[in-house]
Amino acid sequence: MRRIIAILLAAMMLLALAACGGTDAPENEKVSLDDIPAVEDLTGVDTSKIIGLEDGVLTVGMECAYAPYNWTQMNDANGAVPIANVDGAYANGYDVMIAKRICEAYGWELEIVSSAWESLTPAVQSKTMDANIAGQSMTADRMAEVEMAGPYYYATIVCVTTKDSDYADAKSIADLAGGKCTAQSGTIWYDSCLPQIPDAELDAPADTAPAMLMALQTGTVDFVCTDMPTAMGAAAKDDNLVILDFSGTDGDFQFASEAERAENVNIGISVLKGNTELKDAMDKVLSALTVDHFNALMDYAISIQPEV
Repeated sequence: MRRIIAILLAAMMLLALAACGGTDAPENEKVSLDDIPAVEDLTGVDTSKIIGLEDGVLTVGMECAYAPYNWTQMNDANGAVPIANVDGAYANGYDVMIAKRICEAYGWELEIVSSAWESLTPAVQSKTMDANIAGQSMTADRMAEVEMAGPYYYATIVCVTTKDSDYADAKSIADLAGGKCTAQSGTIWYDSCLPQIPDAELDAPADTAPAMLMALQTGTVDFVCTDMPTAMGAAAKDDNLVILDFSGTDGDFQFASEAERAENVNIGISVLKGNTELKDAMDKVLSALTVDHFNALMDYAISIQPEV
């Protein structure tokens, strides 16, 4: 019966994915959800001595407000998980799907806690959270503070503007010169990318991704800088938004090396510094998935995200 149900669910998700579309995989043909390998059964592995997993519960922090990585909804539709610290609310999104996959592999119970972006790393460091699965880039600064499993997604850096904007036809960051812009606080988009735009007028950083997008939609700024999944999720719900993708061109945002670029676009899972056992356990599950599998899961997350 479980096998029949799993097949039916995979078919339903595939139909949703086909209706939505999404980004192509970087190198190979796009795969569908039913191409993603089944979760490996690792329940026989003794994980009781892993820091934080002594009780068999993986406590995961995320904003629950960063679609399509994670969001809040008021029911358990599409496999949403209750938010432990918000009565009656449920978390869903790409991060939730990854967390569920990891927990299923080891037989752990999943507990999701809603947390402000700036509180995520301190929560792992204080052991309030076992892990953050929250769309965090694997930057050198962050990895000096925590261990990071992954990547569990590879995210292109883009800008987003509106169809009636003077910047809607921009072909490079040079074409964005003089524009008023913002990005989410505590991100490389605000700290490293936007300052590369000539004469850019940086507005105050937004506390959250929704606040960043609201600044664009209300005309407070001309464009914002974010990653491709966030941009795709926003554009899927607002057809007045235009995604400006300069990747692969000389007009893209620049980094000192390809290694530095990679650390800013690779998305990872934060765990306590020194907790390599938990990092390795997560990496074992993630290693079964390819870039194409990640893209298929992200496309599905975008297809089921709620209206803002």
